[in-house]
Amino acid sequence: MTDWYPFWLSLRVATTATVVAGVLGVSLAYLLAKGRFPGRSLLEAVVTLPIVLPPTVLGYYLLTLLGVNSSLGRAWERIFGHPLVFTVTAAVVAATISALPFCVRTARVAIESVDPTLEAAGRIAGLPEWQVAVQITLPVARRGIAAGVALGFARALGDFGATVMVAGNIPGRTQTLPVALYDAVQAGDDATARTGALLLGAIAIVILLAVNRVARSAP
Repeated sequence: MTDWYPFWLSLRVATTATVVAGVLGVSLAYLLAKGRFPGRSLLEAVVTLPIVLPPTVLGYYLLTLLGVNSSLGRAWERIFGHPLVFTVTAAVVAATISALPFCVRTARVAIESVDPTLEAAGRIAGLPEWQVAVQITLPVARRGIAAGVALGFARALGDFGATVMVAGNIPGRTQTLPVALYDAVQAGDDATARTGALLLGAIAIVILLAVNRVARSAP
């Protein structure tokens, strides 16, 4: 493998997407775990949808939503002077959407597992609800949240279908490692394909080992 740009781009895209998905995912997880409001089940279904949708279908929806003929796409182009699709930003959006349900579902389970008597003690001590969340609930649930973020990172790093639909396959610009691996297979470049597959596989194994270790050490 002589061109390492796809690898470093994948790391940059996955890291940015994980930060966004982590912040948004934990917020949604807390809302779903603690909130009781109309449309809660629908919100949960929409957040979970990227797990069950074929990646190319998810990519098609994103392309329709963010393309040059959509309202969001036209607004983006007016503000920034260039289309959103077929850019690194589009790759980050695709990776974020793919990672989000993993962050939400795992964090929600962790938040729901927090002993309610601890939260009640905080309220009795006079803490407002947001401080109960920040000082008690989220710290206690931190291991589960971290596991969800790690899984989200792995999913963002390996995304192919949605990314290639909205970011394209432009070498040196938007070509991530999974896309470069596909190109290498199509071109018969076994050495590059093998290196890319080993890199992605090794990172996935490390993340899974870390998640399993966190799960075993959780109280």
